[in-house]
Amino acid sequence: MSQLRQTPEKRDAMDARQPSRRDALAGAAALLIGATTATTGAFAQADPSPSPLPAPLPSWNDGTAKSAILAFVKKVTQEGGPDYVKPAERIATFDNDGTLWAEQPVYFQLQFAFDEVKRLSAQNPDWKGKEPYRSILAGDMKGLAASGEKGLLQVMAATHTGMTTQDFETSVANWLNTARHPMKKRPYTEMVYQPQIELLNYLRANGFKTFIVSGGGVEFMRVFAEKVYGIPPEQVIGSSGAVKFSMGADGRPELLKEPKVEFVDDGPGKPVGINRFIGRRPILAFGNSDGDLQMLQYTTAGAGARLALIVHHTDAEREWAYDRKSHVGKLDKALDEGRAKGWTIVDMKSDWKAVFPPERSP
Repeated sequence: MSQLRQTPEKRDAMDARQPSRRDALAGAAALLIGATTATTGAFAQADPSPSPLPAPLPSWNDGTAKSAILAFVKKVTQEGGPDYVKPAERIATFDNDGTLWAEQPVYFQLQFAFDEVKRLSAQNPDWKGKEPYRSILAGDMKGLAASGEKGLLQVMAATHTGMTTQDFETSVANWLNTARHPMKKRPYTEMVYQPQIELLNYLRANGFKTFIVSGGGVEFMRVFAEKVYGIPPEQVIGSSGAVKFSMGADGRPELLKEPKVEFVDDGPGKPVGINRFIGRRPILAFGNSDGDLQMLQYTTAGAGARLALIVHHTDAEREWAYDRKSHVGKLDKALDEGRAKGWTIVDMKSDWKAVFPPERSP
């Protein structure tokens, strides 16, 4: 990719002591500073006091949630401490929709599918009179809803299968480079949460390996995850369809996407996906909906220090306020269980100084 790559219950809006990597880097930095000072001392006197490091998580307000994160990271990275966790075991999993980027008014992958129907309609003139395509082309969401799950599956099959994985990647990249959110008028890759970007970076700086574990399509998310979140494709776990190996017309091997669901990485599927693709139980998990409940349960059931977090969408002004009754990102059972078990509930309105990153200049 070139360019990429109001209370909610009442009103739902629509890591033997070997020096750690961190210590080694700090030592190297100290040596570098010392060498620089030695070579420049004849010209200027060095400042005897080093500049303080910037405070972590600048887009997080001071409070219970931020304190819980900082305290957890400190205790699991303190060598010799009772809660120390080796770097190889510092696994952090994050949901994507509603946790790392927004999900209203519809999941962004679904919006991609709708836009693809419009783009491909010239090649499929019969769609104008056939549901569910007719409703999408006419902007009739009620008509689309009437087609139910069957209609949505048709749309997903038409826009996500019958092509090579490379062709699909190209389609997603092109869409992300040109599409704008219908309400915020920003590129979808700017609909990410700034506090979460800071958290991902903070965790990695402290020896964590960060993963996406989402119900979204794995091949869709892999297109942008590394550039946007710093999470490489092999650390993205999501729902997947069947893929078939074949030889293309040019004699080159290729992978074809087939209209068959292979794995659903949502709800109880999340711990299954974690076991299958990561092979270690996370010590930190972050979600925002009932679809993340089992991942949070699985994470906190392990021995030693654990941290489960839930984003509660409470900011109707800067984002959207929704939870129990929302058709997208419903948060009901997970909210109750999280409160009962003492999980960290992140209140978007009060815990985040900023929601989205600053808008980029055109």
